[in-house]
Amino acid sequence: MAGVRGYELFDVTLLRRQALSPALGRFTFGGPDVARMKTCAADQRIKIFFPDAAGRTPSLPHEGWQALYQALDPAKRWPRRTYTIRQLAHGELDIDFVLHGASGPASRWAIGAVPGDRLQIVAPNAAFAGDPGGYEWRPPQKLERLLLIADETALPAVAGILEGLAGAAPRGEVFLEVPSAEDRIALAAWPGLALHWLPRGDGEPGRLMVEAAREAYLPKGLVDAGTALPEVDPDGAILWDVSPAGASGFHAWVAGEAAAVKDIRSLLIQERGLDRRCVNLMGYWRNGRALE
Repeated sequence: MAGVRGYELFDVTLLRRQALSPALGRFTFGGPDVARMKTCAADQRIKIFFPDAAGRTPSLPHEGWQALYQALDPAKRWPRRTYTIRQLAHGELDIDFVLHGASGPASRWAIGAVPGDRLQIVAPNAAFAGDPGGYEWRPPQKLERLLLIADETALPAVAGILEGLAGAAPRGEVFLEVPSAEDRIALAAWPGLALHWLPRGDGEPGRLMVEAAREAYLPKGLVDAGTALPEVDPDGAILWDVSPAGASGFHAWVAGEAAAVKDIRSLLIQERGLDRRCVNLMGYWRNGRALE
């Protein structure tokens, strides 16, 4: 449809909030615009605009918002962050937030948010007939075995992935690094799926993810030892290394702290020789740095 964009800017209002664990909260949004959104995968990404340092609610125009936003003084822009749609149904939008204190605009907003608070979200447009993109969960058509390695920032996506796979019930392993043992939440599970929770406590973020990758099961016959990988600096650029799924029935999906994902990338592909087409790797955040 001519003139219809894959992503649009939408206005939403917080309806309610729910504590899922000490580090994770679910925020449910509503409003007329929610019915005009769509989601295409369990790890569907969206952009959320939060109140600025002065507490001003985001109020970008629906038409031409990109140009206006870029023209604003960076110090006066409404901060934006990337999140995952946890669920979109019945005119409501669920987004799960990691609560890590008032160190950033998203968590700061989430700590004090009350029903009635308004935000703006850039999300896939339901009127767009094509594929808007913005997701990386693209397993092979006949998924027989999976490997998921993630931290709490990717837990909403992992929860959606497992829900979507419950009927097919492939064999596999899931490794989830979380701040504490109390952050374990209910997830879809079935015989043949090994779920490992990795509470890190005061440990370095991502270390347990890397250790899990070192011990994870990789099917025989999927190796391509010596694959050369372009160097990636997680401090200078977002680590996002994805490719179309290969013909194998195995698929690995890795997301979390960017330096850890970089180490896992080298470990799985270069050291353990996993076929590059069998794994997608995403650096969702970088410890000590703010990434939009």
